Amino acid sequence: MNNEILKLMNVSKVFGDGDSSVSVLKDISFSISKGEFVAIVGPSGSGKSTLLSIIGALLTPSNGKVILSNEDITDLKSSNLTSTRLKKIGFIFQASNLIPYLTIKDQLMLIADIGNGNKKESMKKVDGLCHDLGISHRLNHFPNSLSGGEKQRVAIARSFMNDPDIILADEPTASLDSERGRKVVEMISREVKSRKKAAIMVTHDERVLDLCDRILHIEDGKIHVAPVIKKENHPSSSQE
Repeated sequence: MNNEILKLMNVSKVFGDGDSSVSVLKDISFSISKGEFVAIVGPSGSGKSTLLSIIGALLTPSNGKVILSNEDITDLKSSNLTSTRLKKIGFIFQASNLIPYLTIKDQLMLIADIGNGNKKESMKKVDGLCHDLGISHRLNHFPNSLSGGEKQRVAIARSFMNDPDIILADEPTASLDSERGRKVVEMISREVKSRKKAAIMVTHDERVLDLCDRILHIEDGKIHVAPVIKKENHPSSSQE
């Protein structure tokens, strides 16, 4: 059985034309399997965000192929790309980007409604995710009453609502202190493994890299595999 969720084949991205063209990504190839949590690190301007945007079907590569769940998404029409993003990809951003006038329950149910999910089944999923992430007691609260860590937990729950194949996290710890940031990444890792998803995290936060299975270092548009140094007996997630 093929456990591969994502495969990039010789992906390149060039912006501009002629003498003004800039090659941001150069012939990038790698794959990610179910249950795998991969970090992408590198200096500012190295191509991390461009790479994540291509994987997330927000940008089209100049060359190469992106295979997501055995489907080549490289040349899909705009309407099909929208459907792919909704059904197969979960996004976690640097800021939680919650809707201020909706309760946490309504935020999550909105994602299910957009995906035409069964209301009863969707509510079960809301309950299960919020229980696993320790925010069940916040379901009827609005975002302005939540801590930064709680908001990011809601963002994690939201990213899993439509049962995507892959989670893309863009600097998910940037607005958090080191303790809360680590808890958030532990939660992402735990959910990815327990639900047999895949995840890619772009990060500058070296303190959480030991929680990842692989580290891909990008510099000058090229990928290099970096070693993962696991911390021994690091504390498990606790609730805020």
